[in-house]
Amino acid sequence: MASLESPVSRTPDSKQEEGLAKSHVEKIDAAEAETPLDPIMDKALTRKFDRHIVPWLFGLWLLAFIDRSNIGNARIDGLTQGLKLTGNKFNIALTVFYIPYILIDVPSNLVLKYFKAGHYLPGLMVAWGLVGMCMGFTKSYGGLIAARFFLGLCEGGLLGGMIIYLAMFYRRHQLMYRIGLFYCAAPLSGAFGGLLATGLAEIKYGGYNRWPWIFIVEGAITILFGILTMFFLPHTPSESKFLTEEERYAAIYRMKLDAHGATTTSDVAQEAFSWHWVKMAFLNWNTMLLSVCFLLIVIPIYSFSLFLPSIISTLGYKRTTAQLFTVPPNIGAVLSVLVCTHYSDKVKARGPFMLGGCTLAIVGYVMLLAGKRPAVQYGGTFLVAAGVFPCSPAVMAWLTNNVAPHYVRATAVGFQICIANCGAFVATFTYLQKDAPKYQVGHIINLVSLCLAIIFITITMLYIKWENSMRARGARDYRLTEGDEGLLGYRHPKFRYTL
Repeated sequence: MASLESPVSRTPDSKQEEGLAKSHVEKIDAAEAETPLDPIMDKALTRKFDRHIVPWLFGLWLLAFIDRSNIGNARIDGLTQGLKLTGNKFNIALTVFYIPYILIDVPSNLVLKYFKAGHYLPGLMVAWGLVGMCMGFTKSYGGLIAARFFLGLCEGGLLGGMIIYLAMFYRRHQLMYRIGLFYCAAPLSGAFGGLLATGLAEIKYGGYNRWPWIFIVEGAITILFGILTMFFLPHTPSESKFLTEEERYAAIYRMKLDAHGATTTSDVAQEAFSWHWVKMAFLNWNTMLLSVCFLLIVIPIYSFSLFLPSIISTLGYKRTTAQLFTVPPNIGAVLSVLVCTHYSDKVKARGPFMLGGCTLAIVGYVMLLAGKRPAVQYGGTFLVAAGVFPCSPAVMAWLTNNVAPHYVRATAVGFQICIANCGAFVATFTYLQKDAPKYQVGHIINLVSLCLAIIFITITMLYIKWENSMRARGARDYRLTEGDEGLLGYRHPKFRYTL
């Protein structure tokens, strides 16, 4: 990689940055992206992005999951009694969250780049932090329903937004580990949230006793972190102020190399929206199959996150002990996510790791169903957590790897998360109070869901192996003569699906 002639000692203003970005794009397009990137530069870029991006996304997702699932902690600290949540009212409050959460996914992903991702994602965080605080001040069931609705509306664009945001900076087979680095905040939120809730629930002040302080304090923390993140998160590689001019050039160049013909635009900041790309997202078998896979995986993930404190409390443990006993299974899940995502990127495969995770979780649910002693059933929660949590970053990375360019990816990932979160309507009614203390119906629903997931994962792997073999034999080369090569996207003969 040749160095740029421009000096790198001074910091350019916004107009100069735009000019430099366009200059970089022109140079890369002219070079046809044939020369390999210097490995030393490649590693230096990855390290810088890891330092300047991943920690902020980790914080975003940690607080998002805490604010979403802290209602489970509040439940065993007096929420149901305080708001008189009889019958299925608690489950309805859980379900309301997912209605706007589902509907906002695709539109939010499509406007992410327009509103500048480095401001848009933290802006969502500030909004849901405000709503989360309001939940602590609610005095009625209706107020809780309204707060949960707006919480879902504000959080809805976050996960898909973070996935396609990472895809702007990292190569395809660097992606899952980075998703794993922030996604392990989900099980960690169960551990951290349980400890935090245990302390906050002891507060009695100003007429608000115990459970309201879980929402108030955690919401305030979210707001402060969101405001702070706005000052540090970059929008795109070409707009990353922590990179030198040469590094910006290299960052754009390596994404061009990694596209394998899927795009003719080197800098994602320069890609223009077209309904052609939206249509292509829905014409990819990966989009449909992996959306169903994610749906089937979300059911046990959400039900586990929302009801783990309740499940543990029915094993004979008291309120504070039940809160604290949610920590170890979630810590085990964090380690499982990190190990699986690391090796998945290393071997450049997603499906096999998902098959292993689903199988492990199935064993865990069998222990919960068949176990006669609390210790055996509690051990089952470890296997469930270690099995299902790595599957979520795996299935999202899998689809992100297999669709391109940016607006195809934005649409496909948004659709995948939209479909997947429909599983929340099942998950929130999986563990009903009338089924306590054994919760056999809930365990069976999750067991069946995981078995179906294994079937769809296998079908997806077989399809990908077949399609890649067709491209390797030249059976898709005819597409190059059908029209504008720049409109092929993931259909380009050089583009290979990740298994």
